[in-house]
Amino acid sequence: MVSNLSKLEEVNVLASEANWAWPVALRNIFRPRGVNLLIAESANEFVNIIEQRRIHTTIVDIDCGASGMATIKIIRMDYPLLPCILLTSQAGEAVLGKALELDVFGVIDKPVDMNILLELLNRLFIKRYNSDIFADR
Repeated sequence: MVSNLSKLEEVNVLASEANWAWPVALRNIFRPRGVNLLIAESANEFVNIIEQRRIHTTIVDIDCGASGMATIKIIRMDYPLLPCILLTSQAGEAVLGKALELDVFGVIDKPVDMNILLELLNRLFIKRYNSDIFADR
């Protein structure tokens, strides 16, 4: 499979701000692939960035503040097809049910296993964009 997405346009992933090493860990995965990481601190900031830039997927930590799941609901109102990945420390039945209802691409337990995240991103980009940009290098 050809990684044609990276040649045609810039690849942007929008993620939740976190008070842990999350942004640094993501940059370590994204930078070698030429993927841009954008960080949002609130639901409003998510929407503002999505309105201004072409975003290929979002990664939302639903444990960050009161707006975690609300962020996905707000994104879905105007961008129902934008792929979303949820991070949570409590992936119980209620969270998984809500994620299914909101058509979330995947839910990952925290602490995040970066190999699982990479596999999920690879599946998402192959399925949605016909790109293997996240394949093992």
